[in-house]
Amino acid sequence: MLRLLWNIDPVLLHLGPIELRWYGLLFTGGILAAYWVGVWSFEQAGGSREETSRLLSYVVVGTIVGARLGHCLLYEPGYYLRHPLEIMAVWRGGLASHGGAAGIVVAVWLFGHRTGRSALWLLDRVAVGAPLAAACIRVGNFFNSEIIGRPSTVPWAVVFARVDMRSRHPAMLYEAAAYLLIFVMMVLLERRTTLRERPGALTGMLLVLVFGARFAIEFLKEPQEAFEAALPLDMGQLLSVPVVLIGALLLSAAYCRPGAGKPARETPGRSS
Repeated sequence: MLRLLWNIDPVLLHLGPIELRWYGLLFTGGILAAYWVGVWSFEQAGGSREETSRLLSYVVVGTIVGARLGHCLLYEPGYYLRHPLEIMAVWRGGLASHGGAAGIVVAVWLFGHRTGRSALWLLDRVAVGAPLAAACIRVGNFFNSEIIGRPSTVPWAVVFARVDMRSRHPAMLYEAAAYLLIFVMMVLLERRTTLRERPGALTGMLLVLVFGARFAIEFLKEPQEAFEAALPLDMGQLLSVPVVLIGALLLSAAYCRPGAGKPARETPGRSS
């Protein structure tokens, strides 16, 4: 049976007491790649590069804070409620994508409140590049040998030697591939359809596609926490269901809204 033995050191480079990790490099690279896609989306929709740069700072902070709180409060609430100061120890790992998505929504709403932009319009601009960042982060999980799949005999199974010597589904790479495909779809939808003229439509499409894929791939993953074994679905699936429903509601509202499909007339954002 063909199988890949994966035993890469998560640390790419040691600079004295400082460690440069593959995960951090891919996380940063994904954010920067999503930023340049966001610049393109903003300009396509009549926004500016300067506005995109200011929004990025909000989105990055919202992503990290939301993802960290999501992990601490949803996956290990007992431990972190007893040790609240450790919530700030982001460098020790523990980020939840559902929390990150919620953090982005809050960050975009705050930015929109300060600048006078519609939050849905802003979210649509972020939505195009977001799956590219998500794909890079999942590749980072691969270098960390985390979010592993269940044992499998498929020809492309991977042995994560830092975990055990069993052949497993590379579930994080399945997600990365799905998110890259969704990224291509989002770019095509932005360029070749009228979805960008329907506030909330691109965001709704993203939520349905990303978290629908997440729900399906979770069946191939090992539970991340012991308590998930007692659940009918794992935590990732239970959290994905309402997000998919929210996405479907946003899509429905975008098409039912009076005047949907007509060119949007956004007021340029005022200085904050």
